[in-house]
Amino acid sequence: MTRRDHADVSNQLYANYAIGKDVQAMKAVVGEEALSSEDLLYLEFLDKFERKFVTQGAYDTRNIFQSLDLAWTLLRIFPRELLHRIPAKTLDQYYSRDAGN
Repeated sequence: MTRRDHADVSNQLYANYAIGKDVQAMKAVVGEEALSSEDLLYLEFLDKFERKFVTQGAYDTRNIFQSLDLAWTLLRIFPRELLHRIPAKTLDQYYSRDAGN
């Protein structure tokens, strides 16, 4: 059992993570001061995604709905215009929710 936003959110998370890893590599070469404000959003996302989403403690439990809500919290780091893999209708439904849902 899941929600209808699951596939789109998953695709967007993976895309943003991949971009974040690319930006992280670029930062190692050119330095943080050479990065754009958009690049910095991807670095923020990368850090929070790895710390809060991927790194789940052995005794932490999170169901799929909680994971999707956390994913939306992370995706809200970005302006909705940068969330290209999520249809507008889904963004309308989930993007503007507050962090507490």
